[in-house]
Amino acid sequence: MDQLEQIVTRLQRAYDDRLVSVILYGSAAPGGADDSFSDLNILCVLKQVTPKELADGEPVMRWWRGLDHPPPMLMSEDEVYRSSDSFPIEYRDMKDLRKVLYGVDVIAEIEVDTRNYRTQLEHDLRSKLFRLRRAGASVLSDDPALLGLCLDSVSTFCVLGRHALLLSGAAAPTKRRGIVDGLAKRLHVDFSAFKILLDLREQQDARELKHKSDPGDVVELFGAYLSAIQQIIDYVDSLPAQGSKN
Repeated sequence: MDQLEQIVTRLQRAYDDRLVSVILYGSAAPGGADDSFSDLNILCVLKQVTPKELADGEPVMRWWRGLDHPPPMLMSEDEVYRSSDSFPIEYRDMKDLRKVLYGVDVIAEIEVDTRNYRTQLEHDLRSKLFRLRRAGASVLSDDPALLGLCLDSVSTFCVLGRHALLLSGAAAPTKRRGIVDGLAKRLHVDFSAFKILLDLREQQDARELKHKSDPGDVVELFGAYLSAIQQIIDYVDSLPAQGSKN
């Protein structure tokens, strides 16, 4: 039994008839070459979410986090249908890239409200950049730690980069390398730092340690990475806000 089957089984045992659906969303949902290091993003929909549901699900969440996956997003049925205006990025991902693992496809009939789409995207990009800078500043002389920060964040910035392409109306690939190539072409910016980090991330997850690519000067790589992220932010900042449901 693979990990997705296991989490569905554990959630069924924890919640029984209170479990409405379990949905895998994001880049791992379609399957393909990026699967080895795609985050397994899970939406778990319950009839209601109270302290009892949190307590009943805690062993499942702890086990899932122990496998280095993001914690499942717990939502009630009512919250699913009333939150698309607050989380247009997540809902857009769910609409475009999802696989129902259990129960009802609660996303199918939802219209994504995009009025806050550009604002949320810029907020997420800036806040994550600020966090990365702050963390990097404290380990700038520690190459392994600095490189680890970059590797841990590159997947997230690729996802946000995909939404920058979507927001601009450009073609938005689902695979990370396609996203990076699309951004480089659209923004006319050097994204080689992203490509180096993707190479290293793939090798790390495949445990190809003997043949790992040389990242070169890690501080220089960090600087180039920050610069590329800033270019995405400046591009998103220049785009007009959207004003309708999608």
